[in-house]
Amino acid sequence: MLKLAATGQKVVLIERSAKMYGGSCINIACIPTKTLITSALRRHEENPAAEYFRQAVRCRDEFIAKLNSVNYGMLEGKITLIDGFARFTAPHTLAVTPSAGRPNDVTLEGVDGAKGEEFGITADTIIVNTGTTPAKPEIPGIDLEGVYDSTTIQHVDPLPQSLLIVGASFVGLEFAAMFSGFGSEVTVVNRSERFLPRVDEDVAGLVQEVMESQGVRFLMGQDTKSITRKGSELAVQVGADEVFADAVLVAAGRTPATAGLGLEAAGVELDDRGFIKVDEKLRTSVEGIYAVGDINGGPQFTYISFDDNRVLESTLLKKGNRTTADRVAVPNTTFLDPPLAMVGLTEAQARETGREIRVLAKKIAEIPVMPRPKILGKPQGMAKVIVDATSDEILGAALYCVDSQELINLVAQTMRLGGTWSSLRDGIWTHPASTEVFNGLV
Repeated sequence: MLKLAATGQKVVLIERSAKMYGGSCINIACIPTKTLITSALRRHEENPAAEYFRQAVRCRDEFIAKLNSVNYGMLEGKITLIDGFARFTAPHTLAVTPSAGRPNDVTLEGVDGAKGEEFGITADTIIVNTGTTPAKPEIPGIDLEGVYDSTTIQHVDPLPQSLLIVGASFVGLEFAAMFSGFGSEVTVVNRSERFLPRVDEDVAGLVQEVMESQGVRFLMGQDTKSITRKGSELAVQVGADEVFADAVLVAAGRTPATAGLGLEAAGVELDDRGFIKVDEKLRTSVEGIYAVGDINGGPQFTYISFDDNRVLESTLLKKGNRTTADRVAVPNTTFLDPPLAMVGLTEAQARETGREIRVLAKKIAEIPVMPRPKILGKPQGMAKVIVDATSDEILGAALYCVDSQELINLVAQTMRLGGTWSSLRDGIWTHPASTEVFNGLV
């Protein structure tokens, strides 16, 4: 937006909530949840759990408020900001209803009486970036008090002594690790028998084993049939059994935030999951309308949204030929204790290609040249790298260890640049450092 404005174009940003400047990552997702996870992992047994959690939430809120303000300040005075809701009434026309947020004294050519009243905006270029919202499965009782989603659970008060999480997704597991760290008794219910189906079984099995040692209980292969209130607790019907908890978190994925946008009036096509269809340059089915971020159905990571903006800059400002097809070896991390980071193919996927592969895998505690996790008192986990046996090309990696969120970026960059496994294995790294994990995988 700022780069478009710098070229002299008139840019208007319509944000539904004044609390969301900077997007989901900064305000309700990545940053606040990782802030809470960090606080949970720093808690000592002598810290009273309930008050420690309240203080952690206060620190989270103060930090996020600053980030929100900074992001608003980056835009203020450079583009037109409107707190409100927009919907398409035609391919290049929006009806905008200002909301009660920051002052809505909008000054746009041809717009009168904008404050508090619906008005129209016409633009040659419109970018949709509405993201996703937590999925809400059809579970009787899901609207009861004490049932939360990934946003609202961050302000649960008091800290639940017992928490049941519906869904063993990566998001559900992060909250399981978080609340277990804060002192809650956590039970995770998952419909599938298979734990972390997108992860090789040896890695997934160790993740489950470590989390169970940290106090998290798993009920796998079970349906959550209903939620009812019985006295001060919630009774969750899990298969044939009833499980009681102070609070329930539903972590069953996310759905595209398209409700009320009027995309049909614009002629914008959706895919079979309800996300906006885009091509490799993020163009929708309507010329001049683009969709960026989670709403376009791509990988739901902040850094993918960031790259979407680089693709958009390339397209709109004619700076290069960047497209979504340029993305190679995109890593991801789930912030457990320790974090689980992955990139590329799993062992199972690599074998399906028919290539001859080498699998290098060791538990962290068994790698003598990698002392950092032991120094930190965090020797749990394992490292696994999949290599083409002929070319020495790295096909994929799963790192479940201290600092894996950083290590995986080095693996991904090596893959993108066409480097070999040997270049990582034989690298000269500082000591003691987590990077030495690569020296130890032989």
